[in-house]
Amino acid sequence: MSLIKKLGRSGPVQGAAAWLAARYLRLVHATTRYQIDPPDLVERALADQPVIGTIWHGQHMMAHFAWPPGLRVAALISRNADAEINAKLLQHLGVIPIRGSGGKGAEKVRKRGGALALREMLRLLEENVSLVLTADVPKVSRITGKGVVTLARLSGRPIYPFAVVNRRKIDFSSWDRASLGLPFTRGAIVVAPAIWVPPDASEEEMERIRQQVEAELDRVHTQAYAMVGGRDPGAKSLANVTSSPQPAGREPR
Repeated sequence: MSLIKKLGRSGPVQGAAAWLAARYLRLVHATTRYQIDPPDLVERALADQPVIGTIWHGQHMMAHFAWPPGLRVAALISRNADAEINAKLLQHLGVIPIRGSGGKGAEKVRKRGGALALREMLRLLEENVSLVLTADVPKVSRITGKGVVTLARLSGRPIYPFAVVNRRKIDFSSWDRASLGLPFTRGAIVVAPAIWVPPDASEEEMERIRQQVEAELDRVHTQAYAMVGGRDPGAKSLANVTSSPQPAGREPR
């Protein structure tokens, strides 16, 4: 392991980076004029809580500001060492980090802590804590996995697909076509209607709902970008593009 990578994984360095990142995200949020659809989002979220909010990977950096004040929220992140900074960042933003991720096959789920994370998410939902999850299959952008639908079936809580976007942003050429909002701009928060999963849903119905979640995520992201006059860098035509995570450019003001 290189010296730079070792330093990047040290506690003090990660703590400082997480603090700076949280300060930056708060600056972006404080200086962005957000248009919200639906206008009664706060009332809906509070009435249905706890809820399972889901968003596309890569469009998740600004997601921390979509929920109303006072709503207790937890988020699922990877267990790997490089994700420790994300856990610290979430804590600075008042979000409970849940360590674990899914995968293809029971063995990968076990190794990545998926089973433990599922139990923890069910426990938090029972304690009236809402969740925020990325919907994508690991390393496959814009394809919804079964995890969020399974969680909704087991918990009896609704799924809320949503998008948070900024007009001015940096787009990255990563596998998930990630975007990072810039300050002093306008933005949009769009949330789809609640999607409920029956506790006795068949495999066919689960697949239908999975496809519905995927379609709604595409729709809310397309709508959110249209509301700010921008473009979605992770639209389906670009979903399979992979390259090193270097900035690809900025949207104009």
